[in-house]
Parts: sequence; structure tokens; C-alpha cells
Amino acid sequence: MGAEIVARGPAGRPSRAVIDSGAVEQGDLFFGLPGEKVDGGEFAAEAIAAGAWGVVVSPSHASNLKDEAWVFAVDDPLTALQALANGWRKELGVPVVGVTGSVGKTSVKDIARALLPGRVHANRENLNTEIGLPLTVLEAPGDTELLVLEMAMRGRGQIAELAKIAEPDVAVITNVGPVHVELLGSVEEIAAAKAEILTAMPAAGTAVVPADGAELEPHLEGLANLIRFGPGGDVEAVESRVEEGVTETLIATPAGRQLFNFPFAERHNLTNALAAIAVGVALEAPLAAMADRAANIGFSQFRGERLELGDGIVLVNDCYNANPVSMRAALDHLASFDRGRRIAVLGEMAELGPEAAGYHREVGAHARAHGVDVLIGVGEPARDYDPDELVADPEDAAELLAAQVESGDAILVKGSRSAGLEAVAETLMTLIDEEGPPGRGAGDKSISDSVRPRRSRGGPA
Repeated sequence: MGAEIVARGPAGRPSRAVIDSGAVEQGDLFFGLPGEKVDGGEFAAEAIAAGAWGVVVSPSHASNLKDEAWVFAVDDPLTALQALANGWRKELGVPVVGVTGSVGKTSVKDIARALLPGRVHANRENLNTEIGLPLTVLEAPGDTELLVLEMAMRGRGQIAELAKIAEPDVAVITNVGPVHVELLGSVEEIAAAKAEILTAMPAAGTAVVPADGAELEPHLEGLANLIRFGPGGDVEAVESRVEEGVTETLIATPAGRQLFNFPFAERHNLTNALAAIAVGVALEAPLAAMADRAANIGFSQFRGERLELGDGIVLVNDCYNANPVSMRAALDHLASFDRGRRIAVLGEMAELGPEAAGYHREVGAHARAHGVDVLIGVGEPARDYDPDELVADPEDAAELLAAQVESGDAILVKGSRSAGLEAVAETLMTLIDEEGPPGRGAGDKSISDSVRPRRSRGGPA
């Protein structure tokens, strides 16, 4: 870490790295990270009292601590955390897969973690930032055989920073779309930012990219090993059919063909699976072994969760994030439901810059063109979807659904994380538990009764 040892503590190694003094347990190494409002170093004494093996703090905090634990003084505790993570990555000596992209990176990570053989360690939750990624690496047990690391970004230089820590042997770019365009200015700039993951890859490393990723082409020149996934790529679905929530697919790869049975029905997750299988091909994982593990695939919370609400009603809870690419994919999946009505509950897509209204209008038009029967907008920015109903907040949306949903309906809930749409599913399930199974009597009014004219276009309810 490039640290000065101010005090020596117990023998052995710390059990884990933590940045929250309130979460410290016996044997932890606490990093006092400076924040915008609070300097974590101020809580180092509290961490030691809670049983910390040691603390990493700035010199100004180190001098005030008792000699009851290891005290490491560094100019920048965050840089020290990242350096320690890189050191542990090297000591593990295992292959590392880095995953970034505008959409789908978490799902690709989840699928890869399930498909790839051996003891695989990957990010939990959203530990994919300049703080979360090093914490993820330091969580990896000593017997880890493969690291799969999701990398998030909001601006130029951030993926390069994460790649320097992870040094990926296989670098995956899931796709490039108008996500964070408000910060970066153009899709071309976004492509350049995502391509930073290639900078720390060794010469013998492999890049895994979409076959239709034209924006990435300028950044792929000179790569020794390149695997493209998707239609027309090196790894593609030759035949596919969906039955009872299972996608049976014959997949062609440079290593041969293999039949997979995936426990999902979404078309976009098939694309994500192709990216994960391409990683396996790069690592020379047997196709048959990956196919055998396909039943283990599970997705992180709020990412396409399928909730059964009773009476044949299905709610797809996909509210972790949203952008034009992922929104269209989710709406396409909603369109695949062939029973009852298709209801989309959509919140804002954030960070789209000055063209945000146009992107929202395009998504609304896409919903109409692909068979969405009822579109409910949540929050003022959702007005640009041209919804049938515009409500003020997620709780209002849940109450509208609880009163008017019908047997066999399929509901999609999706928006950027800032929209807080996870409350729609939570509140709706509570209301259903309190009021009984969804449904309506012959005289009750349903959402479909108010689709034309659009009653709520005057403002949020």
C-alpha cells in the first residue's frame, strides 16, 4: 500500500477489508476513506475498539491512535485500497474477466458466474466502482479459481482506473449505447470510455465484443485475440425456441456447437448468455460443462425479477436502471407475453442529456408499436412517454395497479434507479396481501377503460 507503519498489531492477516466503521468485526482491516462531508479516518478509533485488526488512514489521523492494532498511514486511503486489491489479485494468480458496457454487464456477470466451471468469485450487488471493485477483489477467498469483475463508469478514465486494478485477461464490452451521454457528449465518446477496459489487458488477452458494435471498431485494431458474439459473430444462436420460461438454444462457437437450456425467456438475456459463453470459449472451458451449469443461472435483485402475483398475473421487476437500449429490450420481452394485457409502468431514464425528451418519446412509441396495451408513466419526466396514465410517484402507481389489474395481466416495471420504482412492486404486493387476490367486479373500472382518452395528461395525479 506504500504505507508507513505507525503501530504494530496482532500477527497474521486481516479477515476482510471494510470502509464502514459501524460494520467492523474482529479481524477486519478498516480503510478511513475521505468523503465529501465526512472523513472516514475520524472513525478509526471506533473501528479499533470494535476489534479491527488494523486501520489505514491519513497521517493526520494515524498519530492519534492507540497501539492496539496495526496503524498504516497513507496519503490517500482509496489509492491504498486499490493497490492492496491489485496485490491480492496478483497473489491469487487466477484468470480475471472484466465486464463493462452500456447495458447487460450485471447480467453477463451473473450468467458467467453460473456457467464457468471452478470456484468463481464475482461482484455482489453493485460493488463495481472505484471503491466497490477493490473491495470485491479483497473479498475473494484464497482458493478462488476465477475472478469475474463487473466495472461501472460515469466518465472518461474511470474504466481505465478499474482495469488497472483488475488487469483482466478477458475483457468484455457488452454493448455501447446512449448511457451517460449527458456526461460524455456522444455515443462515440461512450465507446472510447468503455474501450478503456482493453488498456490493462495483456498482449495475449482476449477481447469479447458484440458483432454489431460498430462504434468499437476503431478501438479494436491490433488486438491479437478477439471474439465477437451475437448474430453473424463467432458465438451465435443458430436455433432457439422458448417454452414455459426456458430458452432452448443451439449455440455455435469456434469450439463447436452445443445445446443450452437457459432458465429465462428474455431475448436480451440470450444475448447476454452469448457474451458469457464467449468468455468461456476464451478461457477454454468445455461447452458441455457450461451447458450442464446453465440451470444455475440467477440474476441480481431488481434485474428482470419475475414475480407471480396470483390469478395468472406476472410482474417483471426490472427497476435497477434504465436507458433507451435496455428499455426497448424490456418492452420487447413484455410483448412476448400472450395472455391478458401488457402493462408497462415506466419511470425516468436519467443522464440522457439535452436529447432526453426525444429518447423518452422514442421509447413510448416503441411500446405502442410492440403491443403494450397500457403505459403508465411515473413522475413528471415520464410525461414524454406519452402515457395513458401519469402518476406522481411509485406508491400512486402501485395503488392504481392494485385497484385495476386483471387476471392474466403482464406488468413491466422499469426506470432508472433514481426513480425508485422498486417501491411499485413492494407496495403492490402489500396491497394485494391486504385486499385479497387481484381482480374486479362487473361494475368496476379498469385501466383499459381509461386508455382513450388519456385522462391524466394534464399533470401528475
